[in-house]
This record gives sequence, structure tokens and C-alpha cells, in this order.
Amino acid sequence: MGKNTVLSLLFVLALVLPMVGCEDTKARQENEQLKAQVAGLVKESGDLQNRVDQLTQENATLKQENDQLKRRGKTKKPKKSKHHHPSTSSGQ
Repeated sequence: MGKNTVLSLLFVLALVLPMVGCEDTKARQENEQLKAQVAGLVKESGDLQNRVDQLTQENATLKQENDQLKRRGKTKKPKKSKHHHPSTSSGQ
């Protein structure tokens, strides 16, 4: 190879290497941002799962209370008719 060819290759390498380093730095920064986003999403997912568990428990409690009220309503029902019908045997 001639001196010009070697110098041209060195010049090209001198230009390309900083760009590769810059791309590497960009990739690292992007990787760190993605890691932070994933960590945030993992935390949010855990919080949401806790909320789902809490709501499931509340729902079960409310269903149980509802069933108790339904049973109580069935056992305390008064006689069939509360309507006042004109009576034929009332003092005539």
C-alpha cells in the first residue's frame, strides 16, 4: 500500500471511531432510559396487582354481606298480604 492509501485509511478511521463512540454513548443512554422505564412499569404493575387484590377482597366481603342481607330478608318476610281489603265481617 502506498503512503496515500495508509493516510486515507487512518483519516477515515479517525472520523469513524468518534462516531462509533458517539453511537455507543447514545445506545448506553437509551439503554439506561429504557431500564428506568421498565423499572417504573414493574413498580406500577406491582401497585396495580395490589389494588386488584384489594378490590377482589372488598368484592368478596360485599358479596358475603349481600348474601347475609338476602337471607335476613327472606326470614323476616311478613305474611303475604299487607293490602287492606274491605272486610265483609266488620260490624255489619
